Formats: sequence, C-alpha cells, structure tokens
Amino acid sequence: MTTTGAITEAGARGAPAGPWWWARRRGMVLDVVLALVSVIECVYEGISFADEVGAPGALGALAGVPVGALLLVRRKWPVAVVLVSIAVTPAEMGFLLGLVGLYTLAASDVPRRIIVVLSVASMAGTLLVTAARFHRDATASGLHSNVVATVLFSSVMALGLTAPPLLLGLYVGARRRLVESLRERADGLERELSLLAERAEERAEWARSEERTRIAREMHDVVAHRVSLMVVHAAALQAVALKDPEKASRNAELVGDMGRQALTELREMLGVLRAKPDGAPAPAEAREPERLAAVAAAASARVRRSADALATSAADGGPCLGQLADLVGQSRQAGMAVEFSVEGEQRAYTARVESTAYRVVQEALTNVHKHAPGAAARVRVAHREGEVALQVENGPSDGGTDAGLPSGGNGLVGMRERVTALGGVFVSGPTDRGGFRVSAVIPDVAGAADAA
Repeated sequence: MTTTGAITEAGARGAPAGPWWWARRRGMVLDVVLALVSVIECVYEGISFADEVGAPGALGALAGVPVGALLLVRRKWPVAVVLVSIAVTPAEMGFLLGLVGLYTLAASDVPRRIIVVLSVASMAGTLLVTAARFHRDATASGLHSNVVATVLFSSVMALGLTAPPLLLGLYVGARRRLVESLRERADGLERELSLLAERAEERAEWARSEERTRIAREMHDVVAHRVSLMVVHAAALQAVALKDPEKASRNAELVGDMGRQALTELREMLGVLRAKPDGAPAPAEAREPERLAAVAAAASARVRRSADALATSAADGGPCLGQLADLVGQSRQAGMAVEFSVEGEQRAYTARVESTAYRVVQEALTNVHKHAPGAAARVRVAHREGEVALQVENGPSDGGTDAGLPSGGNGLVGMRERVTALGGVFVSGPTDRGGFRVSAVIPDVAGAADAA
C-alpha cells in the first residue's frame, strides 16, 4: 500500500490527516479544474483555427483535448508544457496553457538558463503571432498597417502575456525555497537542541556522580579517623579498667572528646550539604515550562554549583598543615609511637592543598591503627619549591591488641583521588621491613598559577 493510499484509508476511518495531505489534495483539484478549463478553451480555439485553414472542425477539437489536458502534468513536467504551448502558438491556441505553464516553470526547480530560454522563446512566439494577426486584421478592415504601431502593440501583448506569470512564478518559487530552507534550519536547530540537552543531561549526571564521590570521601575522612581512635581507646579502656582506674578515666575522657569532635565535623558537613546555593532557582513545579535544553543545562549548572559550594565550604572550614602536630598527638595518646618531622621553610598553601595534605596523613595513620596495631610510625612533611611532600611509614605490627576495626578498602583510593585531583603524585605499598609506606607530592596550585 502506498503512503497516499494509507493516509486515505486512515482518513476514511476517521483518523486526522496531515496538512501536507490536504495541500496536495487541493493542488490536485486545482490542476483538474485548470486542465478542464484549458481543454474547453483549446477545443474552441482548435475549431476556430480549423475553420480558418479550411480543415474539419472535429480535427481541431480533437487536437485541442490533449493540448489542454497537459496542465494535469504541469508540476511534474513544466518544460514539456511550455514547449507545447510554444508549439501551438501559431494556431492561436492554449492561452491559459501558456500562462499557467510559464508560472509553473518559473516556480519550479528547473535551472534558470532553461527558464530564460523558454521564456524568451514564448515571448518571441507571442510577438510574431500577435504581429501577424494585427497585420491581418488591419488589412481585412481596409486600414493601413503601420509598422511602428504593429511592433508596439505586439511587444506590449507579448510582454503582458509573458512577464506577469514569469515574475509571479519566480516570486512564489523563491518564497517556497525560502520556507523550505527555514524549515530545514528549524529542524536542524531542533536536532541540535536535542543533542545539547542530551549532553547537558550527561554532564549533569557526571556532576552528580562526582558530587556523590566527593561527599563519600569527605564523610569517610571525617568519620573513619575519629571513630578508629575511639575504638582503640575503648579497647584500651576495657583492658585497664580494673588495673589502672586513673588511666581508664583518661581514656574515657579522650573517647568523649573524640566523639564530640566527630559529631561537630559531621554537623558541619551536613550543614554544607543542606545549604541551598545562592541564586538557586525555585522548585521545578513552581516554574513555568521550559525547553528541554534549558532545563538540562540549568540542572547541570545547579549540580555544578552545589558541588563547588561543597568543595569550597569543606576546604575553607577544613583542616590545615598546622594541625598535623595535634593529629599526631591524638595517635600518640592512643598508644602509637609516632615520629613527626618537618623539613623546609613552612609556607601557606591554598585551602585545598592543605586540606588534602592533612587528610592524607590522617587516613594513613588511621590505616596504621587498623592494620598494624602496636606498630611504630613516622610522619615526614617536606616543604619544597612549589610543592609539599608527605610520607607516612610504619613498621610491622608488634602483636599489639587488635581493636577489630573494619575496613572498606576505600582509604587508599580516596587518598589517590584527592592527590591526583590537584595534579599531584601518590604512591603506596609495602616496605622491605614488613611495614607500609604512603607517599604523596602535592603541587602548590596558587604558586603555579602565579608563575603562569
């Protein structure tokens, strides 16, 4: 079944037809009406021409039927219609055929040179036939035929019968091509908008995934170290509760302090997550409908602003390198032998650099508590030109009491992500003496930007 047949059948069943179908239907009806009028005209003119040349009138009428019916195929073969109209011009036949044929030819996609050639030929044929008819009528009326008058009258008639349909056809064709070009451009823009919306949604999903990863990393760093120390102190408290009540009391006090610190950091983190970014738009249900691309782009921008606000707030209120001594002191209070050394001239780094350096040392010490109870550790910090280097190394476990701290295997991954995000280098692995070493080199982001 053809497309037209399918649409006709759908229309018969009551389904709505598209506007292009109705336009095509109207065009077919118009062609049939024009062809019928042209057939009547050509039959009448064919009979008149046959009487003038002494031929049977039926022959002229028979010739006029196919000539006038050519308007049925004017859209498909406009050149053939114009050629036939030029060919029957001497018989003074096909007035409507010539007008409609020239209009259709000019409005079609036929090359301009062909349109010009056929238009000139039609004008020349009309000029010659009109001049001959004018001269013949003047002679038959007993009037003197003036050449200037003949040429002038013939030129006006030829121009009047050729120029209007030609110019109208050129205008309609140019307008149609312009509309088609605008429609194609609109379709292209719609496809580009759809593609941009898909890409914006992908960027928004990527930003959401990055935000979830950052939140998980921050929560891990905030909770793991404090809770690990609390578990270590609780285990020591249990061991010395009866033997040394004074030491047990100190351990209980340390557990309370660390629990309060953990709660404080968690509260700050949750406050950042719940804070609404400045300039955030109203809820989606309160807004007017927007285009898909604008919605996706706005969603991506909102997620990006939220993630940036989280990172900035965490960095501004986060720890710094000056607090490493307190961090090491907490591990010493938990019973770990920790050596802490600082090399080079201390300087101020950006908040992200200092927070990352602190978190690397914090997580490394937490891993020592988890995986090497009783082992001695060494923390080294080196301030270099344009970077800060960190190293946390511990020896083998001396068989101390294992507090049974769980491990999710995310500590090293989080440290590596933090360091590489700033363009640094992170290396970790076991040592020859049976211990473990964590090393990181973090570039000074602010210093590098100033140098650039």
